Amino acid sequence: MTIRTRLTVWYAAIFSVSLLIIGVSMYSELVVEQRAKIARHHGGAVDEDAGTDITQIMFFYGGTAVVVGALGGWWLTRRALAPVVALTDAVEKIHENNLGANIPRSGNGDELDRLTEVFNAMTTRLNDCFHRIREFTLHASHELKTPLTILCGETETALRDESLTLAQRDRAASQLDELRRLARIVDGLTLLAKADAGQIALTLEPVRLDELVRDNFADVQILAEPQGIKVGLESCEEVSVHGDRHRLRQLLLNLADNAVKYNQPQGCITMSLQRSGEMAEFTIANSGVGIPPETLPRVFDRFFRGDPAHNVATDGCGLGLSIAQWIVSAHGGTIRIASEPSKLTMITVHLPLHAPETKPA
Repeated sequence: MTIRTRLTVWYAAIFSVSLLIIGVSMYSELVVEQRAKIARHHGGAVDEDAGTDITQIMFFYGGTAVVVGALGGWWLTRRALAPVVALTDAVEKIHENNLGANIPRSGNGDELDRLTEVFNAMTTRLNDCFHRIREFTLHASHELKTPLTILCGETETALRDESLTLAQRDRAASQLDELRRLARIVDGLTLLAKADAGQIALTLEPVRLDELVRDNFADVQILAEPQGIKVGLESCEEVSVHGDRHRLRQLLLNLADNAVKYNQPQGCITMSLQRSGEMAEFTIANSGVGIPPETLPRVFDRFFRGDPAHNVATDGCGLGLSIAQWIVSAHGGTIRIASEPSKLTMITVHLPLHAPETKPA
C-alpha cells in the first residue's frame, strides 16, 4: 500500500469517527434529552417524528460529508505527495553514466526541495569519485604497458639464449607466461576504462554475423582440440547486424575462449545463430563445471571468478565477460547466462538486426 493510499484511509477513518462522535452527541442532546424534558414537564406523548428526522439528517449529511472528506483527503494527499512521486521517478533514472545530471528542484524551500539539493550534491560527489577512478585506471594501465612490453621482449630474448640450462629455460618461460597474462589484464583494463569514459568510437557498418560465427567456429575447434572437446555448430542462419566488425569478433572470441577454458576434458561446446523476431540470437553452451546459483548474478562483474573457476587450471583474469557485456550493450543488445552446475552453461546474446535502407521508387 502506497503512502498516498494509507494517508487517505487514515484521513477518512479519522473523519468518519469524528462525524460519528458529533452525531451521537447531537442525537443525545437534541433527541434523547428533549424527549426526557417533554416527558417530565408535560407527561404527554413524545413526538417520534422529530427523532426520526434528526436521524435521517445525520445519516444523509454525515454520509455526504464522509464521501466529500475522503475525496478531499485523497486529493490533498495526492497534491502533497506529487513532489515525492516526481523525485522517485527522477532518482530511478539515475545510473553510473548520468550522475552528472541534476534532479530539477522545486525552489519552494520545503523539506523535499532540501532533500533534492542534498541528493544532487551526493550524486555530484559520486560522479567525481567515479571519474577519478576511471582516470586512475586509464593512466595506470597506460603507464604499465611500456615496461610490460620491454619485460616480455627481454624475456623472449633470454629464452633464445642457448646457454640456458633446462631449469633456467623453464623459469624464463614461466615468467614470460605471467608477463603476457599481466599484459592481457592491462589491455582489458585499458579497454574498459576507455569504454567507461566514452573514448571508444565504434565503426558501425552492416556486418554478416553468420560469417563471423563460422570463422569463430573454426577458431574454437583449434582451441578445443588439445583437450579433446567436441565443438558443434547446430545452426547458422544468414543474418546481418549493424555493428563494429572488430568488436563483434572480439565478443565471439571471448565467449568461445571462456567455453573452452571452463569446460572439462572430452566435453562439448555447441553454438547456434538464428533470427528471433527483430533480433539475431547467438547462443554458446559448454559442458563445464557450471556456475553456482548464488554467484550467477555476479559473473559480469570485473575480476569476478567463481570458486569452480579457481579449482581448475585456467588462465583467466575475470575481465572477458565484462568486456563481452560492454560490446553487447554498445550495440544495443542484451546478454544473459544460465547454468546448471556440473551439466551445462549457456550464454545467449541478442543483437538488433540490420534494417536495410529502402531506396525511394
